[in-house]
Formats: sequence, C-alpha cells, structure tokens
Amino acid sequence: MDGGAGVLARVQSAAVVGLEASMVEVEVDISPGIPTFAVVGLPDAGVREARERVRAAVRNSGYEVPIRRITVNLAPADTRKEGSAFDLPIALGLLAATHQIPPGALEGFLTIGELSLDGSVRPVPGVLSIALAVRDRGGRGLLVPQANANEAGLVQGVPIHPVGSLSEIARRLRGLAPMCPLPSVGRPAPAIPPNAGDLSDVRGQAHARRALEIAAAGGHNVIMLGPPGAGKTMLARRLPTILPPLTPDEAIEVTRIYSVSGQLSHGDPLITVRPFRAPHHTVSAQALVGGGTLPRPGEVSLAHHGVLFLDELPEFRRDVLEALRQPIEEGRITVTRAHGAVAFPARCMLVAAMNPCPCGHRGDASRACVCSPAQRTRYLRRLSGPLIDRVDLHVEVPRVSGADLTAQAIGEASSEVRARVVLARGLQAARGAGFGTEGLTNATMPHAQIRHRWGLGEETRRFLHHAIDRLSLSPRGYERVVRVARTIADLEEAGEIGVPHIAEALAYRTLDRSEEPGGEGG
Repeated sequence: MDGGAGVLARVQSAAVVGLEASMVEVEVDISPGIPTFAVVGLPDAGVREARERVRAAVRNSGYEVPIRRITVNLAPADTRKEGSAFDLPIALGLLAATHQIPPGALEGFLTIGELSLDGSVRPVPGVLSIALAVRDRGGRGLLVPQANANEAGLVQGVPIHPVGSLSEIARRLRGLAPMCPLPSVGRPAPAIPPNAGDLSDVRGQAHARRALEIAAAGGHNVIMLGPPGAGKTMLARRLPTILPPLTPDEAIEVTRIYSVSGQLSHGDPLITVRPFRAPHHTVSAQALVGGGTLPRPGEVSLAHHGVLFLDELPEFRRDVLEALRQPIEEGRITVTRAHGAVAFPARCMLVAAMNPCPCGHRGDASRACVCSPAQRTRYLRRLSGPLIDRVDLHVEVPRVSGADLTAQAIGEASSEVRARVVLARGLQAARGAGFGTEGLTNATMPHAQIRHRWGLGEETRRFLHHAIDRLSLSPRGYERVVRVARTIADLEEAGEIGVPHIAEALAYRTLDRSEEPGGEGG
C-alpha cells in the first residue's frame, strides 16, 4: 500500500445487550503514521485485547499486518461492547482494507467470532439472539464459528456459514473455495427430563404429591415444610417430570437465555426439557436475579419456563430472597445500570423447602422438638410476609412411616399425573383464548380476568369470607387461594369454583396458621 491516503473497510457485526442483539459496524482504517493498533467505540478490556489476537491470527494464517496506523471503530460509539466476538470481523476488515481479500466480498454478511492465535475460530455466546435479530434483515448470511453453527441454524430463513479458521473463510471470500451455507438443522421435539426419576419413586406423601400436581397444573409456587429426610428435595426434583413438555416457542426462549449465558451444548444446542435450577443458599442477589456491569441472566431467568428450587429457604440471605419478589410477581426482572436497563424473562415456578423449626423436628412423631417458641418465631421471621404471600401452596411434608417405606405398592407414575396436568392446562388455554392471555396459567392470569371471569357462587363467597377473617389473609393471599381453587376445579374439569375447591386451597396455607412470618409490607 503506497501513497498517503488511508483505506477504510466496513464489516457488519453485532453485540448482545441483555437478550437483544444490537447491530455494530466494524470500521477498519489503515493510514500513514506511527505504527499503532487502536480500538475505539466504547470497548471493554476484552475487546481492546482483540488487537493482539488479531495480529497473531492474521500472521499465523499466512497474511500480512501492515506496519501502519490501524484504527478500528465499533459504531455506534455510545453502545458498550464487550467480549471477544469482534475478533473475526476486525481481522476480516483488516484483510479487506489491505486488499488481501476483495473489499466487497463481505457485503451482506454479518460476522462474529473469537480468534485463537493460530487463526482458528472459537465459539462465542449470544449467537441465537444475533441470528434472530438478522432473520428479517435479508442479506447473504451469517458468518459464525463452526461450534455455534447448529445454534444459529435453529433460526429458519438465515443462511448460516460455519467458519473454522480465518484462513478458511479468507479463501472462500477470495473465490478459491465455495461458500457452503449450513442446511437447516430443524428443531428436535421437546422432551421429558432424562434421568430425573419418576414420581412413583416417592413413597407415601400423598398430600405432597397432590400439592405438586396442583402446582404443575396451574403453574403455582410451592413451599414444602418438613423434617430432614422427609423427601422434600426428592419431590421437588420430580416436579419437571409432571410438567407439560416445552412448546417449540418456549424451547427457543429458554435456549436464547442459555445462549447469552454461554451455557449451551454446541453439539445439541436446543434445550428441549424444562429447566431445573437449584442454587446453593450462599448465592448472591446478583447471581440469583441477574446483574453485572453489563447485565447477565441470573438463576431465576435460567429457570424460565421451568423450576427454581431453593432448598433450606431460611438460610438464604434476606436481601437475596427479597430480590425475588418482583420476578415472582411479574414473570420478568429488570436490571438497571448506568448504561441503561435490560429486562430478562423469569416466568418460572418457585419451589422452596424448609424445616418447620431450627432443629427440624417440630411436628415429628418420632423425635421431639427442642426449639423454644421464641426460636421458632425467629426462624420463621427470616421469611418476610410479602414473600410468603406470593407463594400459593404451603405444603407439610411429614416423615415417611415404616409402613410406607416397605410397602410393595407404588404410587402413580409421572406419565399418569402429567396427562391430568396437560388436560388442566388445556382448559386454561381455552379459557384464555380471545382475551390475549394465551399461554398463561391460573397462577399468572391477569387480576382483571380473575375478577370478571372466575365468578364465585353465593355459598362459596360466604365460605371464603369467613376463612379470610379467620386466617387474616391479605388481599394477595385471598387471590392466591382463588387461583389455586380454580386449578383444583380444572383438574376435576369443573366449570365453577365450589366450596370443596376453596376448602382444599385453604388447606395449603400452612404458614398463615403458624407463627406469623415477619418483615416489611409490600
């Protein structure tokens, strides 16, 4: 390259902010001057380090890095860029600016990928979001790392070109090898969680099994109370086996979250089973609900359309549990930072387990509780009233008797329970058709729909009125009872909510009859 004029090349790329992809134009300018390699446009440290990876990858791929002033601008400059996904577009822009590949060869392509020092291309997170964003843009296709190709191929209508190395794609852009888009990989059918056990493994616990069936049918949140070893964790881990399979759209939603988090399997990227997340009680609020300088999804979003299981609930920090109140209520979490706010979906079932007291043996017929009333009260007060109000089912899980443990008979299999759950979900879908509430369960149905379309008979209203006064239910607690009663009626294929449905729903308000959990209002 001779002369004093600079040479500019442009390559289309993208950045992922939250779950959304934002288009980024990579501009590479090569001009006379002191040899430097600068990256501008609000890059983070990972993006700034790209210059060293690009230098080595270009040279080790058999191409030249000019000894000139190289300036890379990532536009728009007011969008923060992070990570290593801009390595490949920067390298191709450099090759186009130096005419080592035809300058117009990249027109219509969107490019992402991390470079190794030897020029091979490594996978990056968020490819599914980027493929969804470019689906309606047209063009010649998406250049992605070979390991991300199946993930990008989940989006129909976008030509996907897998890239194994910088030298390989450079040869294709020079016309020395054909461009071979990936055939559509299709979408595998949603499935039931493998190796998750079966509800028939649970001995006894008829009351808890019934509660899980109701929870699955209506998408309700559950707290299980019982002594150590009663089977609370076993029950929780079998809940996904009685939930309906993911729909194709739900599978894409879940896969997108895991893609942004960098937790996808590259060989089989589509998540076809409902997630089950069980964070340890030492988890931070940021890890649970999402956050960071550039926000990432937390456990509550990774459990979207699945189950978030919190074992030993009172051992979680108070501020961590209180952070759950918004996503439990709204099915989404909004994380606000200096650079803006992002929203992550969080429509999951919260399932929690706890002991009834610090020693764990209150109500246990085989072992005496050694806790004082004050200790039990302090233990329950670790959970705020507003948080408990947002949980529909409070289920007592007693110790399993010897007769149940040694019995030959087994309980219903997950497949039998799941059939009833699917039927109840179908009734909810039919009830919501035409009112803009398709896909919502009884637990997530808008308040207005409950008041106007779930009318209670006079006898049922009187019964519920007396129960509210006796249990001192809050307005939110009252609404939870009605939601659970509607689900019980759906499992029985009953058109109206009756007194037996309300009575059973009230039986699942154990904590409303215990020492009052404390905390702030709201």
